This record gives sequence, structure tokens and C-alpha cells, in this order.
Amino acid sequence: MTIRRLDPILADRIAAGEVVERPSAAVKELVENALDAGATRVDVTIEGGGQKLIRVIDDGDGMVEADLALCVERHATSKIPDGDLTNIATLGFRGEALPSIASVARLEIFSRASGAEHGSKLRVEFGAVGALVPAALAQGTRVEVRDLFAATPARLKFLKSERSEAQAVADAVKRLAMANPGVRFSLGGEGLSGFDHQACPPGVEGLLARLTQVLGRDFRDNALAVEAERDSVKLWGFAGLPTWHRANSLAQYVFVNGRPVRDRQIAGAIRAAYMDYLSSDRHPSLALFLECPPRMVDVNVHPAKAEVRFADPGFIRGLVIGALKQSLASALHRATPSIAPAAIEKFIAGAQAGFFTRPAPARDWDWRASPAHPGSQAGFDDAANDFYDAAPAADARAHEIAPAPDDLAAPLGAARAQIHETYIIAQTSDGLVLVDQHAAHERLVYERLKRARAENGVARQALLSPLVVDLNSADAARLVEAAPLLASLGLALEPFGPGAVAVHEAPAELKIGAIEPLLRDLADSLAEEGQAAPLEKKLDHVLATMACHHSVRAGRRLAPEEMNALLREMERTPGAGQCNHGRPTYVELKLADIEKLFGRR
Repeated sequence: MTIRRLDPILADRIAAGEVVERPSAAVKELVENALDAGATRVDVTIEGGGQKLIRVIDDGDGMVEADLALCVERHATSKIPDGDLTNIATLGFRGEALPSIASVARLEIFSRASGAEHGSKLRVEFGAVGALVPAALAQGTRVEVRDLFAATPARLKFLKSERSEAQAVADAVKRLAMANPGVRFSLGGEGLSGFDHQACPPGVEGLLARLTQVLGRDFRDNALAVEAERDSVKLWGFAGLPTWHRANSLAQYVFVNGRPVRDRQIAGAIRAAYMDYLSSDRHPSLALFLECPPRMVDVNVHPAKAEVRFADPGFIRGLVIGALKQSLASALHRATPSIAPAAIEKFIAGAQAGFFTRPAPARDWDWRASPAHPGSQAGFDDAANDFYDAAPAADARAHEIAPAPDDLAAPLGAARAQIHETYIIAQTSDGLVLVDQHAAHERLVYERLKRARAENGVARQALLSPLVVDLNSADAARLVEAAPLLASLGLALEPFGPGAVAVHEAPAELKIGAIEPLLRDLADSLAEEGQAAPLEKKLDHVLATMACHHSVRAGRRLAPEEMNALLREMERTPGAGQCNHGRPTYVELKLADIEKLFGRR
């Protein structure tokens, strides 16, 4: 078969499949061009999920006629003035977006540079470039893309429904809006809920305001500030409380030098930081912004620039884990405030559905004999005596003692009762707190065990005779290479012939029968991630199990002093807002919440 040179337009259409795989990718490229041009306002409109029309208008620098004619040629760009790909400081840099879009759609570009007498218009139809003509418009650029992929019908078959494509466009614009809080963004069109996010002031408060605009008030109410800086790398943003988690990782937003990215190393670091707080099937919500010198990150590793590669991924991983753990530890006992409103809604919904109905009065009921009748004080006294003589479900001893003012002023209040020998009711200055005594104490014991391990090292046991584990040669080599790190975690091993290792010491918390499966899992993890975190995770799991069995069990009566001591320790302990399984340890109801239950609000 003879090799031939492809037609330039056909080559552009093939390349467009990598750069512009769906309408949201085209919108992303156009908005990035607007941001690179210094825009302070970006307006996006779509029709037909972006396939029929994409319109992006900005108030950036605009282009002169010569630049407008050149911008639709492949690999023509203003983003790399010195040709150094290791020093990319803009979102775009390849010069492929506009020619790729123009090869598979009808493209019109209107642009007017600062100081120009008038604007110019350029039209490109499926790769055929028209002539430049004058156009009237204010400073900035307007790009209109119509009939996307009409020149490549096969691509149309792989697009999803118009609604799904519109939602993908909205997600792309929202991510860019999160990364640029100082820019006003608007989005409108069919099949989506439009928005108009006003520009926010610079700084942390401005970022939180923009995240609130995009992600909602729940994110603001559950957000913990994250900030860390090491050498020339800065990490900042907001991370959600562990008790405010999701079923997937779609609510995790990561930006590197203002670019929305997906990075396995950072995703793994997020999982590691929340490992002590969430079960493996739950995921936190957060928005992290990493700023580093351009030479430390390679952004030219993905056709859509959605992935990056760091020069020192271990350094970045350590920075992310350390910053997140510090923020989570600073939250101490704090739990998501959205639990109480959710509980209130369930109560109200149950009442509306008739679950809490008032019993019908007896047929022989006489309203004159009611304790509520103003003339029946004796009836009231009898009813009161009957009430107090009944055996209470709660341990009332805490109520017999007046709460100390300091306890009432504390975040978790003063213990007032224990009900069902499982839950502690505490009174605060503006509401009440309901505590699950077993879940709370389980977390406290777990944290104490972890501190003991950190201060005194991992308790280890020497085996009477070495345990020889047969592995394949690659796995054995990985374990031997990681032997110094494993020894610091209580696992001492050495090579024992081809494809085998001999274990001399193991963590005391591990049973002998668990050592071999642990080594195999550890070898697999080293092959995949190149780190020994699973051993620490395994030890933490053992500690969590010990904490569960050594904590205060449900069904045990507590004295008032014990209940208050538990509350005070919760306030001092990091992560006390959730148990080892990610469930909340307490629910707080404000007086306003309680008044809603009784229809006072």
C-alpha cells in the first residue's frame, strides 16, 4: 500500500478528534483563550447542547487584523514567545483549538483590539477560510461556532443527548469560573440552568465567595480553609468536613496554576489525607489550588490538557496530604451543620405524610375533666404526679445537678440526660446536642492509640522462627527495596532466595496468619503506587477495631461526670465529629431548629 500525504483539511479534521472531542471541549478552549486575553467578563451561550451553536463573548485585548487572519492556522499562537515549552504560563499554548474547531464546523470570529478604529470579522466553513471584512463591535472578541461536527457525521453518532452535552458544557465553564474568581462568568442556553456569577474580590474571601456561587451554600457551611507553602510551591483552597461526604469523587476540584486538571497523584493524596475519617466508598468534597513554577509541571502530556505531570510527584503528594491533615485536625470536633436541617426536614415530611397524627379522643371523653381545663387545677396536679411517677427512659441524675456555666458555654454544652443508655443529651447556650456515646468514645480511643503509636513507635513482635513468604521475583524485589521503610512500620524482612522474603519481626497488632496476605497486598500496592501506605492503613484498621471493642458500649449507664468528661474530650480531639466509619458522633439542634418542629417559625 502506497503512503501518501493527507489533504490539509482532512488532517485538521483528524487532529480535531483529539482536541475537540465534544462541545464542552470546544467551549473550554474558547473560554481559555478569552482568559489568556485578559478578559474580565466572559459570556457563554449554547444551543442544542453546543452542537448547533456555541457563542463566547469576552472583553479581553482583542486581535488586530493580521493576528485574526493568522489565528486559524495550525500551530499559530501568541502564548510561547520564546519557544520554551518548560515555561508555559498561559492556559493555551499549542495553537490548535481554533483551526481544529474551524475544520469541523462553521466558525465566525469578530474581534477588535484596544485602540483600533473598528473590528474585523473572519469566517471559516469546515476548513475553508474566507476573507477578512470590517465589523462593528466593542473591544474584545466574539466567537460563534455553528453546526459542530457537521463535517464529520461519525463524530455526531458518539455525542450524548443534548441535555447531557449541555451539562458537560456547564461543568467546564463552572470549573474555569472557580479558578478565576475575579472574572464575571455567565452561561445561558437550552437544556441547562443558566447562571451569572459576579466577579469576586481577590484573596481567600473572594475565592470562598466564588465557590459558594458555583457549589452552593452547603459547601461554604462545611468548608475548612486549606493553606500550605513549601519552597516555591503554594497550596490553598477549601476542603469539606469529613461528615459532609459524597458517593463519588465528582465533587473534588483540583487546579494547577489556574488550570482544571485530573491527577492520580493528587487524587491519591486526598484519599490518604481522609483515610482516617471516611470509609473507602465515600469521598470528600473540596477545591484545591496549587501554584508552582511552570518548570515544575508538564502540562503538555494530554491532548485536552486535562492532565499534568509533576517533576517531583512525591513532594506534591506530601504537601497535599500534610495540608489537608492539618486542616482536618484543626476542625477538632466540628461536624457538618447540614445534619440537623436534614433531620428537621424528615420530621416535617413525616408529619405532613400523617406519620405523627394526633390520636382520636375517646368517645366518653369529657373536656371538663381535661387537665388543661382552667377550672381543673386538681386534674392538672394529678396528671403531673402521674407523669413524674412514671419510670423515665433517661438517666435523670445529670438533670438533678445544675449545669456549670463553663459547660453550658462549651461548644458541646453540658450533659443533662442519658436516654436509652446510648445517647447523651447536652444543653448548649443556644440549643441542644445529641451524642452517640459509643461512636464518640470509639473515636477518642482510636486517636489515643494512634498518638501512642506515633510517640512510642509501632509495637512489634519478634517471630520465634522467620516466616518465609514465596512471591514472584518482581514482588519480592519491590518489598526488599522498600525494606527500610517497612522496618520503621514494624515489619522487618530480608531476601530469602529467588522470589521469596523472610519476615523476622511484625507489628504486634497483626496476627501471624495476616502477615502473608499483608505482604502480597503490599507488593501489589508498591507496584501500583510506589508507596507503603497500605501497611499504615492496615495498622490503622487494626487500631480502629481495637478502639471499637475497647470503647464505651451502647447500653451502659454513665454518671454525669463521665458524660461531661466525654464531651470535653471530644472538643479537644481532632476528628471527634465522626466515628472511625465516617458516621457523625453528634447532632446539634439550635433553638431555631427546635422551634421549626413546633411550628413557632
